[in-house]
Amino acid sequence: MAVFIIILSLIMNNTEKSNNETAVFGGGCFWCTEAVFSNLKGVTSVVPGYSGGTLETPTYNDVCTGETGHAEVIKIEFDPGQISFEQLLEVFFLTHDPTTLNRQGADVGTQYRSVIFFTNTKQKEIAERYITTLDAKKVFENKIVTEITALSKFYLAENYHVDYYSKNSNQPYCRFVIEPKIEKRNNYFKHLIAE
Repeated sequence: MAVFIIILSLIMNNTEKSNNETAVFGGGCFWCTEAVFSNLKGVTSVVPGYSGGTLETPTYNDVCTGETGHAEVIKIEFDPGQISFEQLLEVFFLTHDPTTLNRQGADVGTQYRSVIFFTNTKQKEIAERYITTLDAKKVFENKIVTEITALSKFYLAENYHVDYYSKNSNQPYCRFVIEPKIEKRNNYFKHLIAE
């Protein structure tokens, strides 16, 4: 009987995990976006990486050249029962500038472009509709240039990029670039912050 309960528990846990979805966003430096999306209710993991380019298994140095076509991105695993793709889009668009082509602040190059790599048709449709609405309401002074494209491959970034903000929060970049984004998220999305 005990073995049956353990097997049933494993099946239930696997079923719960299979309900999770994946979202992949690029909004400039992945140190920023990883920190912004960490600690949201329903987000089970956020990892930095590279996507959208032609080079197989790119390194950070490769991507920094701007010649591989890859963007710095984050892969978010989330439970849509706790946080929706639309809510993730709200956080994404509020915490970066989607109107500057290949640029976020002082970071310039295609690797810093604003991009949504959709994992299914529903995400594509939601993202397109969301951008159309933001543009129609003139939420931003300029037109949104965020790229929407199908996710092909995601390459995990090197270990020293993972949890960069939490490991280096006293660094000037973290204090002056990342923290204002986190504060903005906290001010507008208190209801989404995990306790």
